[in-house]
Amino acid sequence: MFEIGDVVVYAKHGLCKITDICEKDLFGQTRTYYLLHPLDEPSLKISTPADGKKQKITKVMSRKEAEELMALFGQPGIEWIQDTRQRGRAYDILVRTGSRKEIAQVANALITQQLTTDQKMYDQDRKTLATIQNLLFHEIALALDMTAEEVGDRINDQILAGQGV
Repeated sequence: MFEIGDVVVYAKHGLCKITDICEKDLFGQTRTYYLLHPLDEPSLKISTPADGKKQKITKVMSRKEAEELMALFGQPGIEWIQDTRQRGRAYDILVRTGSRKEIAQVANALITQQLTTDQKMYDQDRKTLATIQNLLFHEIALALDMTAEEVGDRINDQILAGQGV
């Protein structure tokens, strides 16, 4: 169980701070709820059951985990799928797993394609990458005491170096 003041990762909202833990009675059943505030939208209030049955709340990655993820960039990642629809489905499935390593590998493939080709990015690819950058890059930044922009710049540099560019 988390405590008030903890920063956690919550579904599509990313980094959130737990500002309260309370009991709520709904439909005759009392459950414990976390009150969350996304760090990038502090005015937004999210109430979610502490038992995690609806949405998964996870601890923020450690510095070591963040460094291991950063090391993945610039190395060969997952295979680039030429067919746009197949790529969108396959990458979306990987992102939904919640596995940070799988998500980083999808980001690696998308950023590598973006940086090393003259082709325009498809909307689906751009949306997937934006989601990853919003969630994963901010979490890495917190763990490494950097900004998300610095994380993105470092990742771009590593990918370009790995490509010999």
